[in-house]
Amino acid sequence: MSEPETVEDFFGVYLLYCINPKYKGRTYIGYTRDPNRRIMQHNRGTWAGGAHRTSNKGPWKMVMIVHGFPNNISALRFEWAWQNPNKTTRLQHLNLKKIPRKETEFQFKIRVLSEMLRVGPWYRLPLVIRWLEKDFYQEFSPERKPPSHMTLTDGPVKAKNLKKVVDNDMATENCIECLLCSDYLNSKEKLTCLNSNCELVAHITCLADLFLTPGEFVPIEGKCPFCDTKLQWGDLIRKMKGCYQGAANCLPVDNEGDDQDHSDDDVVCSQERKFVDNESWFLDCNDDL
Repeated sequence: MSEPETVEDFFGVYLLYCINPKYKGRTYIGYTRDPNRRIMQHNRGTWAGGAHRTSNKGPWKMVMIVHGFPNNISALRFEWAWQNPNKTTRLQHLNLKKIPRKETEFQFKIRVLSEMLRVGPWYRLPLVIRWLEKDFYQEFSPERKPPSHMTLTDGPVKAKNLKKVVDNDMATENCIECLLCSDYLNSKEKLTCLNSNCELVAHITCLADLFLTPGEFVPIEGKCPFCDTKLQWGDLIRKMKGCYQGAANCLPVDNEGDDQDHSDDDVVCSQERKFVDNESWFLDCNDDL
């Protein structure tokens, strides 16, 4: 078996498939920051943190996971819509229903996913569609393929979540200058190029304005104004949050220690409306529910 790919700052929405002969074919959609830990919880039962719907019905297999969301709110909105395709306003116009005797529950969930990846706000996110079990792999139909900036891949994955370090050196922080607007900025709003030899330092809003196309609110990609490197907006945000090593304001979380930053235990019912109300400019999906 291949070595798992390590993904930093992990937010994922997964699809489970039941292989218990009594319940074979049933599926479950959920959210996690640690997929390996989460599948163990589902197969151990509610006493270990698994969901009531999966308890005592296993074993379950996590056959695929979609990750690359900017935060938990974005991932949880995606989870809710995938669970309820006829309740989210993003998909209601499609009137998605399982085709009797021609489509299994699993095939229907994949068809719903293929539609979700092609509508706003999700079609603008730098998502990764990862198949964890090759025996369940299904090709997306040509007319329903995800956008080209999304990644289709397979193989195991390991989450490496990050913990921010408080920067007490405010004097140094306030001396950083945005090279696009010449105003001062701090580390929480600073974007830098993925090219280590590039000198770009900019406000997140300044670079977003440079990358945005008319009528859009969230960039997808663009070229660095200093070194002309083609950049994915999602990669820039992930670097700002401390991914890709060498980030001074973040440290990796010890998966064997404190679970505060990546545990699934504190996730309340993500189908509650209060869990998806957020005004973040990056999400732009207040009409989903």
